[in-house]
Parts: sequence; C-alpha cells; structure tokens
Amino acid sequence: MTREIQREDIELLAPAGDWDCMRAAVANGADAIFFGVEKFNARARANNFRMDELPEIMAFLHSYGVKGFLTFNILVFEDELRDAQQLIDACIDAGVDAVIVQDLGLVKLIREMSPDFPIHGSTQMTITSPEAAEFTKPFGMERVVLGRENNLKQIQKIGEIAKVPMEVFVHGALCVSYSGQCLTSEMWGGRSANRGECAQACRLPYDMMVDGEHQPMGDITYLLSPKDLAAIDIVPELIEAGVTSFKIEGRMKQPEYVANVVSKYRKAIDDYFDGTWTGPSKEEVRELQQSFSRGFTHGFLSGTNNKQLVDGTFPKSRGVYLGRVEQVLRDGVVCKLEAPLKRGDGIGFDAGDPTQKEEGGRVYDVRRKGVKLEGEAEEGWIVDIVPGRNDVNLRRVKVGDRIWKTSDQALDKRMRATFETEKPYRVFPMHIRVEGRVGEPLKTWWTDVQKGTTIQVDSELLLEEAQKRPMDRELLEEQLGRLGGTVYQLEQLDAKLEGSVIVPMRELNAIRRRAVEHLAGERPKPPVYVKHDVDVLAGAGVQHTAVPFGGAQLTALCRTLEQVQAAVLTDVALIYADFEFIKQFPAAIEACRAAGKPIALVTPRIHMPNENGYHRNILNLKPDAVLIRNTGALHYYQQAKAEWELKRAEASAAVLPSDEIIAEAADNSNLAICPPKPMGDDSFPQLIGDFSLNVANHKTVQLFAEAGLDRITPSYDLNIQQMVDMLRHADTSKLEIVIHQHLPMFHTEHCVYCTFLSEGTDYTNCGRPCEEHNVSLRDRIGMSHPVRVDEGCRNTVYNAIEQSGSEYLPNFLELGVDSYRIEFLEETAEQVNQVIDLYNRSLCGEISGTQVWRMLKATNQLGVTRGQLVK
Repeated sequence: MTREIQREDIELLAPAGDWDCMRAAVANGADAIFFGVEKFNARARANNFRMDELPEIMAFLHSYGVKGFLTFNILVFEDELRDAQQLIDACIDAGVDAVIVQDLGLVKLIREMSPDFPIHGSTQMTITSPEAAEFTKPFGMERVVLGRENNLKQIQKIGEIAKVPMEVFVHGALCVSYSGQCLTSEMWGGRSANRGECAQACRLPYDMMVDGEHQPMGDITYLLSPKDLAAIDIVPELIEAGVTSFKIEGRMKQPEYVANVVSKYRKAIDDYFDGTWTGPSKEEVRELQQSFSRGFTHGFLSGTNNKQLVDGTFPKSRGVYLGRVEQVLRDGVVCKLEAPLKRGDGIGFDAGDPTQKEEGGRVYDVRRKGVKLEGEAEEGWIVDIVPGRNDVNLRRVKVGDRIWKTSDQALDKRMRATFETEKPYRVFPMHIRVEGRVGEPLKTWWTDVQKGTTIQVDSELLLEEAQKRPMDRELLEEQLGRLGGTVYQLEQLDAKLEGSVIVPMRELNAIRRRAVEHLAGERPKPPVYVKHDVDVLAGAGVQHTAVPFGGAQLTALCRTLEQVQAAVLTDVALIYADFEFIKQFPAAIEACRAAGKPIALVTPRIHMPNENGYHRNILNLKPDAVLIRNTGALHYYQQAKAEWELKRAEASAAVLPSDEIIAEAADNSNLAICPPKPMGDDSFPQLIGDFSLNVANHKTVQLFAEAGLDRITPSYDLNIQQMVDMLRHADTSKLEIVIHQHLPMFHTEHCVYCTFLSEGTDYTNCGRPCEEHNVSLRDRIGMSHPVRVDEGCRNTVYNAIEQSGSEYLPNFLELGVDSYRIEFLEETAEQVNQVIDLYNRSLCGEISGTQVWRMLKATNQLGVTRGQLVK
C-alpha cells in the first residue's frame, strides 16, 4: 500500500545568489536553498559566495532547519580536478546537505572521497527517463533533477519505475535547449553554458529561412526565446505526480524576487495540505509577473504546445500588462487599465520592436475624469497616466503601443520587510517537562521538537516550601515561555510538582537562558560524513604508445543516404548513420553490407519514457555498433547486453571455450573499430559514447569505460589545451576524437517547424512540415544555421560553418589516439569524397592539418573554443 504524501515529504527549494537572497528565502518559507561559490557552478555571473563562507552559510541555514545544497553543476576539466576535490572536501567538513553535480567524473571522485556524502544529479545531466535515473543508482545519488522538458505523466512514470526522489523546476526562466546540451554560448561568445557562463544566445533575434528564402514573420523575431515557467496553478498535480522538490530558478535574481516567489509557492503547498487549495489569486499571479516575467507558461509540464512556449516578440522581462495607449495627451497617455496602477509605479511603452530604445519611467500622477487619484486605480478604469516630466518622450509614444507596469515600489518594500528585520525569521516548537519537590533541584527537560533534541537543565538552588504563592503550571509557563527574540516558542509544558514549592524567579530565568543557549547551539551543528583522503590522479598514470602516420583510422558520420553511399567507397573504417527518421536506416545498412563496411546506428540525443522501441528497432537491425548519446539509452543497452550474454551463456551451457577462443575474444574487445558482421552474425554491437555524454576529464572516461562503452567521444567543451590535459591521463585507446563537423549548438524540444510553419501545436497535428522543407536561422551577422529534426521531433541547430581540428592531429597521434571522426551535415557525395581524402592524407602525413582546414575553408578550431596549446 502506497504511503499517503505528507507535507514534510515536499521540499520548497529556493535560489540564493547572495546573503540577502538567502535571508529572503529562509524568511519566506523555503525548506532548502541552492547556492554556488566562486568556482564550479552554473551561474558564474551571479555574485556567489566564497568557499571560506561555507561553515557560516550552513550554520545559518541549519539554525533555521533549512538545508543547503551547493551547485557544482558544470563540467570539470582535467587541470581543475584538484581544486574540485578541495571544494568537495570543504563541503563535507562544513556539513553541506548535498552537492548538485553535472560531471559524472566528479561523481566518481566524490564517491571515492566519501561513500555517504549526498549527491544530486543536476538537470545538466539531461535525466529525462526512468532509464537515465536508473543509470545514476550505482553511484548512490540521493535524488535527480529532471529535465524541464518532462511533462507530468512522464514525471509520474519516472518516479513509479525508477523510484528515486525527483526535483523539478516549477518557476523561473526556461532554457530553450536541453540543459547540458547547449554549446551556443561558447561557440558564438566564448562563454560555455556547461561552465556556468551562458550568454543567452536563445534570447537573440533570428530571421527564419525556409528552403533558402527569408520567411517574413512580422514582429516575431525571437524564435528561440521561451516564456518563463510558472507552475503555481498546478501545484496539486505536481505533488500527485510524485515531485518531492519544487525548485525555483533565479540565482541571479534580486532578493525581492526570491521573497515574492518563495512566499507564493509556500502558500500554495501549505494550502494543498491544509485542504484549502483554490489556486493562486489574480493578484498573486500579477505579483509574480511583477518580480520577473517574459510571459508565463507551464513549459512542457502540461505537455508540448510549441505555440504557447514561445511568443517571439520580445526576449526580456516585461512585468504586468496594463493595456494599450488609446490617446496621447500633452502630459501623458490615456489607457483602459487591465491591472491596477498607482503613483510611483514604473511603466514601459512597447512599440513592438525591442531592439530599439523603449520609453519608460515612473508614474507621476494618475487621473480619472480629470481628478488626481491618491490611491490605486483599479482594473477596468479609463485613466490618464502621467509619467515624470523628464522620464518619457511622449513624441515617441503612439496610439496602440502596449503599456507594461515594470516595477512596483510598494511590493518591493513589502517583500524587503520580510527579511530586513531583527526578529528571527522563523520559530520552532519547544516542549518543556518540569519536576520538583522540596529540598531538591528543580528538574527541567527541554525538547526542540523539530530537531528532535532534548536536554536536561536543573536549578542550582534547591526548591523551598512556599510561604505565600507556590509555583504552579501557569507561573512556569509565563517564566519559562519567555522565548521572544529566540528561534523557539513554547508549545507544551508538563509540570509535576510535589507540594507547595518555590524557587526565585531569577533562577527560572537562568534555567531558561541556559536551556535556550544550549539547544540553539545544537541547531547549527553540521552532519558528519565519512571522508577518505584520495589522490585525484591515482590510476591515471597511463603509458601512451604514439600512433605513427598511417596508423590511425578515420570514421565518417553521415546524415543522408547519398553521403553513406559515397563514404562506403572510401577507406573509412566505420560509417555512422545519423538519420532524421529510423525508417531510413535499412537502406544505409544495405549499402554498408554490400560494400563490406561496418556500420554504427546513432541514437537520438534525448531519451524519454516510452521511447525504448526506437532502441529495440536499432538492435533488430543488427548494426556493428551503436553510437549512444545519453545515459538513458546507455542503461537500455547495458540491460540488453546483459540479457544477450545470459542467453549466450545458457545456449553454451557447460561448454567451456578454448584458450584460442578466449584469446580471440580479448583481441576483439580491444579492436579500435569493429569489423563488419557476417550474414547471420548475432553478436552484440559495440557501444560507443558520443560527445553529448559530456566527457571532460579522465575520471569520466574511466566511469563510462566501466559502464561498458567500448569507445568514448570527448566533450566539445574542451579546447585544445584541455583536451591534451585529459588525454595525458586517460586511456586514449578508448577514445575517438571528432576532428571535423558542423557543431550542434542548440538541441531543443521546441520545434520551430511546428511553431512557425504549421497551425498545429505538436507532432500530432503539425502536418510534418519538416518532411517538406529545410529551415535555417539567420543570425545578426547574416549566417544561416541549419535546423534539423530527429525521430522525436526535437530540433538541433547546427553552426553554419564547419570547423576542423586537423591542425592538432600530430598532438593526438603522439598521445596514442588512433580513431578520428568526421561528421557531415548537408555535404554532397563529391564533398564527402573530398573531405575524407584530405583527412586521410593528413593522417598519413602527406599534407599538414593547416592545409586541410584552409582547403576546406573551415574554422580552425577544436570543439567550441579556439584555445591555445601552451604546455
């Protein structure tokens, strides 16, 4: 029988970018706070805290019964592992309640350091299926933060199957790309989202190009800029779907925002458990919009609706919509209000082009029928809005312009009052038991109910017989219950006094002070974790055998059948088929089999509940290898391989293999690239991990090798120096480097084909315009970036210009890397042949890497940043 959900099962998790935000969150009812320190977190531009503040932070939070989670949700490069270890060490000592981690190599390191220190799998891990959650279980993760793209039904299914605590974003900014799968910021701005420096390329304007022609979109230019998530009206559904932690985004927001949003969700959760849930009021929603809003949406929680996710007309916070300009006056404008307004509020005029300077300022006066209003003008009133004399150039304001209330000083003041106070932010129930008789000390037991701590404090003076007014329960309640200014309030007092006894009032006061001091001193004490001293580089002393020119192999990833048919005629060692639709795979396999080439089929980047049929189909097609792009798919193939090995063992029951067979199996397991399968061969395909697994250090290489991957592709976040640093400590015989590609920048559940080329809202009613048209997004400098669709209707935006790491081939060969991949996008058969020929010649030492990228007119760059090799 399933236990009924209790209030204490649900956690309200708030952001804090500085001390004021942390105080605001605690004062307004957060159960836990997530925060970052100056290094290693996904909000590098937030104020952040310092590592040496960790003990103070945790003491403050624990004194109020609040948990503190440190965000460590970025990739860790090889030369940063020792610093990462130092920070984890400080977290363990300070009693941090958990670290939120993206990098699986860091997870491995933490588990080596401590078997019981809590780890939360970040949304940057792209955990979106039961299988992806299951993949984390061997590492003892306490919870997973699901991708923002999961809907309520999927969330419930993940919880039912994987049975792990689930943290879900319920409010704040939405990333258009899957978290952990966005390379755009670093590609275009040198600031990696996987390193906490997102430059918000999704908030920029783009032109839509359809089949090479510009598609006019009117005032819709922000094609990738989502509205903000606000799930406050579906709190009951989230609780009943099994969400255990309600996460509010916003570590770069102001403390007034934190106070406002936390207080609203605190009330919503409490109302649900109190049985008084009616949903948020119109005023509550307006106050949430006032703090920050690009327009509110449920995101994907209520299912995919591409039309509702993106407005497309503006990329920034607007606030509360007031109405449109009906008339421009000499000193102001006339507007029929759709929300309340008063003097002192901030307003902005929206003419429909956010790229131009917008007029705005403070409201100086509000008039109704010529009369100045001292109070608030109500919704539905027709009023004159008079801005400050020098705030707004009314000549630039036109009839029809939208008006937004951009700030509310009274709301901000009310929010600040919640945490700018000398009073304790919250108080906890105290139970007191008192016993006494004449001639003995007064014995008292004090229990901090929330903490579960009980202490005994006895009087220093002995009880005497009372001559006048003896002590009774009421007097004890009055004296011992004077707990103002502390974090306690008396909830219950039990007294067992024998006879008429008394002790001086000062003695009762002294007992109270000692008890409170002792109990309050217990609250901040950190939890104690097991901690081991470990060497980050233990087991990383790898001896590399340099690969000579002509000793390495080239593989080719193809995205069209024409490319496959061209590639099979070259001497590439393996062909990857990465097609938009699985129905295209059989023709690619047929072409490879006919040419005697091994073929790998490529999984989608994302793995959602109920999508295992795709992977069953891949296995049914019997490829030589599978290129795996997410941990959910990896878990599926782990299970499938285990079942295959069990069946094979049963089939050959009690028949031991010969020494020759054992030796051959060992040789095959070390093959750089799998040989093509003969007809009828039912061997299990090799498993190759792609760049999207975010391998950035040797620890992550080790983890995925132990998880059963035969080959591993390093992350695109690595520049040349970071790549070389990792290769020096990794088993390079396990690695394949992508040396030529159009970088995949955004990978998103949001479909621009559906949103802007159809009347539909999702794949069920869009009419599949992706099968008839090719879309690209043209940026501000005129580059058109292709948008491609996968089987799950997810979009990938590729960089317009291909890039080449050919210049670094000698460095990689020297470090023992013997497999290199080139990836095609829209190339013709002729271009496929040219590219393969140039790279083959470079690997044989016939031409330099510099000649390769210059002849191809490619960008000379490895991964997302140029970088320099300095050591």
